[in-house]
Amino acid sequence: MTSPRHALVTGGSSGIGKSVARRLASAGHTVTICGRDSERLQQAAKELSEQGAPVTSLIADVSKPRQVGDLVREAVETNGPLGILVNNAGRNGGGRTAELSDELWREVLSTNLDSVFYVTREVLARGGIGEVDHARIINIASTAGKQGVLLAAPYSASKHGVVGFTKAVGKELAPQGITVNAVCPGYVETPMASRVRQAYADAWETTEAEVLSAFEAKIPLGRYSTPDEVASLVEYLTTEGAASITAQAFNVCGGLGNF
Repeated sequence: MTSPRHALVTGGSSGIGKSVARRLASAGHTVTICGRDSERLQQAAKELSEQGAPVTSLIADVSKPRQVGDLVREAVETNGPLGILVNNAGRNGGGRTAELSDELWREVLSTNLDSVFYVTREVLARGGIGEVDHARIINIASTAGKQGVLLAAPYSASKHGVVGFTKAVGKELAPQGITVNAVCPGYVETPMASRVRQAYADAWETTEAEVLSAFEAKIPLGRYSTPDEVASLVEYLTTEGAASITAQAFNVCGGLGNF
């Protein structure tokens, strides 16, 4: 039996984050989701509630340290000390390296990597996670955090950083019984996936459908993973049965990567 805890899921208004929130709420945890877009966040909270997975929704840009402080304080005041943190907020971004702007580079690194540091630091310092039994930190990285991805240098760099951060902090927090792991999705059918395919289609002067076929051909299972399949692993890592798993990075990718 897994003890119920308060879980914070960043980037919880769509895709993997929303699926993670649904699974954790359905498992009996109290869930707070955050996002930058108020309308999307409210819609996600409404959908989850209608599906029997009620959540608290808070607006925050987790790439901004001051907003992260406000987010964690309000989450704790509303639902109590945090016992689960899922750092999911992220964005795509890339192109030919010689043509990348400083702004794109910084935005991708700030959203995908800096946010993981900011939220983790705040939860450790002021989120009460050290007071909770079976505390968990789970970072959503990517198979791009283990290998280079063509025309995605900023994204690959940011996700490699998330994997390294996970392994370092996992060792640091192990004596406190707080486990820290990364989940590394491959191709997952989310709203972001469609944007990524269109970006490649533009770069290669082809169609999104052709890009989809090319990507699916690389996956041994022959299809994209689903957000719920990724969320299923996240949920498992929050259980008491996963108490000895820490400082690891697990792929959910249909066999795309075996590293």
